[in-house]
Amino acid sequence: MAEREVIVDKMRITYEGLFDVKEFYKFIDVWFREKGYDKKDVKNIEKVTPEGKYIELELEPWKKITDYAKNVIKLRIFMTDIKEVEVEQDNKKVKLNQGKVHMVFDAFLETDYENRWEMKPTFFFIKTIFDRFFYKPYTSGYQANVLNDVNQLAANVKAFLNLYRYSGISWSAPGTTFPKQ
Repeated sequence: MAEREVIVDKMRITYEGLFDVKEFYKFIDVWFREKGYDKKDVKNIEKVTPEGKYIELELEPWKKITDYAKNVIKLRIFMTDIKEVEVEQDNKKVKLNQGKVHMVFDAFLETDYENRWEMKPTFFFIKTIFDRFFYKPYTSGYQANVLNDVNQLAANVKAFLNLYRYSGISWSAPGTTFPKQ
């Protein structure tokens, strides 16, 4: 069985306000593709509640580094109270979504994901020795790479969501109030 070393454990981002759900999906998908990750959708749930839509996504994109190691990022996204609102931007009416976004990031370095070294007890012992003494400089570099990727993704998501917060949008829909910043 492949070994998963936890690099990032439950890094969280929360946001409440205006955003575009479709653009948010697209932004995350494009980011992973540009970084060379293969996307794996684990869970995709969408429910309509009296307060608005509830959307839950779980993605587990991975990037093969070598035949022995790969980066895995587990991303859980919970969107609650999602309502469609009409806003005015640059004298044009635009449909956006208003709601809450909660994201949880986990990152792993997965080694021996093809189970080549765990077939026999002797191989497992040799693998342990190699991991501890010979591969350590390589794996520490791989750990730094996946940590850097998660930090970049989190910073880019924050920047993406803040674009909607500070884009000069004025509300035109009657009966709606702008969320307090």
